[in-house]
Amino acid sequence: MLRGVGLFKAVYSNASKMKYIAQAIAKITDEAPFYATPDALEVKVLSPDKTMMTIVKIPSIVFDEFMVDGEEFFVVSSMDFNRIIRRVTKNDVMEMELDKEHSALRLIFRDKKTGLERSFLLETRPRPPEEVSEINIELGVTVKMASDDYKELLGDLKTVGETAVFTVQEGKLIVKAGEQQKEYEGVFSEGNPLIYLSSASPKIQARYSVDLLQATLKPISAAKQVTIYFDNDKPMKIEYEIAGGGTIVYWLTPRVE
Repeated sequence: MLRGVGLFKAVYSNASKMKYIAQAIAKITDEAPFYATPDALEVKVLSPDKTMMTIVKIPSIVFDEFMVDGEEFFVVSSMDFNRIIRRVTKNDVMEMELDKEHSALRLIFRDKKTGLERSFLLETRPRPPEEVSEINIELGVTVKMASDDYKELLGDLKTVGETAVFTVQEGKLIVKAGEQQKEYEGVFSEGNPLIYLSSASPKIQARYSVDLLQATLKPISAAKQVTIYFDNDKPMKIEYEIAGGGTIVYWLTPRVE
């Protein structure tokens, strides 16, 4: 039974995976707006400068228990949420419970082995739901790579420049960056080390901020692979499938010359 007059409750046995989700949200925004429907728990946020959108979606079937009366919307501090979630251990089951009477989100961590229960109360912030529209565009390139290879690529890019140029040509993904006598070039193909590469055109090229790309690394340990979509001077979509269920999607604005 829900405490107070909460109209949302979720029990999640993959509690440690929530750490990556909390970090991803806190990286780009001060507030975490949660949307709960019978289908899923979702967080959708824009960075203050509107150069990045982050969408976290965990289907309701992934949870051990999921209860919501119609639809619920609540906002909490992303930094405080992240700090609390960092206290989760690998043995914990997490319970999220909305308590409207006290304008709070209750987070309960229960150790599966010992039964030890820890409870945190996080204040919800009064704010009407804000419509953040989904981006619905066709992107000609699809690239799948192992998470470790993606992390290595972004580490290389960070050492040499502020802008990364992504090009697909002749069945290869070529990534370049450089400034002031520093230059990087990576050439990737399917099987070496890409898992998959497809392109709708013979040549597709776009530029993106290395800092924005770096911000997409937070969930890297929660997924085995990363899928990247881009097209000529269009936003880049970066998608993680979270082990245990759910997705984290980033949209990055391009740098157009």
